[in-house]
Amino acid sequence: MLRKIRLLYEGNSRRAHGFRYALLIFDLVTIAFVIVTSFFPRVLAVEVIDALIGLVIVADFAARFMIAPKKFAFWMRPATLADVVAMVSFLAPIAGESFGFLRVLRTLRLLHTYQLLTRLRQDFAFFRRQQEVILAAINLGVFLFVMTGLIYTTQHLHNPQIGNYADALYFTVTTLTTTGFGDITLQGTAGRLLSVAIMIFGVTLFLRLAQVLFRPTKVHYKCRSCGLSLHDADAIHCKHCGAVVHIDTEGLY
Repeated sequence: MLRKIRLLYEGNSRRAHGFRYALLIFDLVTIAFVIVTSFFPRVLAVEVIDALIGLVIVADFAARFMIAPKKFAFWMRPATLADVVAMVSFLAPIAGESFGFLRVLRTLRLLHTYQLLTRLRQDFAFFRRQQEVILAAINLGVFLFVMTGLIYTTQHLHNPQIGNYADALYFTVTTLTTTGFGDITLQGTAGRLLSVAIMIFGVTLFLRLAQVLFRPTKVHYKCRSCGLSLHDADAIHCKHCGAVVHIDTEGLY
């Protein structure tokens, strides 16, 4: 049994790749569910779906723990702690309502695994050509989603200005871009501290991810001498062998 689980999570067979794609789709559906349900009142059907999602996360969590070579290190991973909070959120909504958005950290970890990245490069030519830009866009999206989810979770119960994810996203983007219209503000000391954290840490990270997204730091060009395929956008020599490289540029770097 343990060997079969390990092959599904870490193997290179078609079945293993299909299983990991299924996990990725499940994570994305879970994230969409968390967002959509923020716009509607909590009803019994939502609670039942919450419980079902929670049970799937528990099964996935238990399987990954079983195959982890270092059990203690497994518990120290941010994705593991995020999964624990997400499980509580889905299985006991009253105790941890709305923290299901932390499931996105698990999705990010899955997207960055060697096995899935290799398979995405093999299956999709577009991903192979634009991997750096796509991953930068994913990282930026995850950062925005986590900040939005954190604001929504801590504010929507007592701040009438934050009624759903759209309100929280609006505040997050206006803060990160330093626009700051002021029509939505976070209430209480905790809200102000969260705003400060977003402004100090968020703006820097946001600008860095946006720069990578719109102007990648590396370009794909295969060196004819040594075969190195990633170079600085303004490189005129290969860093590996020193050969002259001819990278097409617009002269803007």
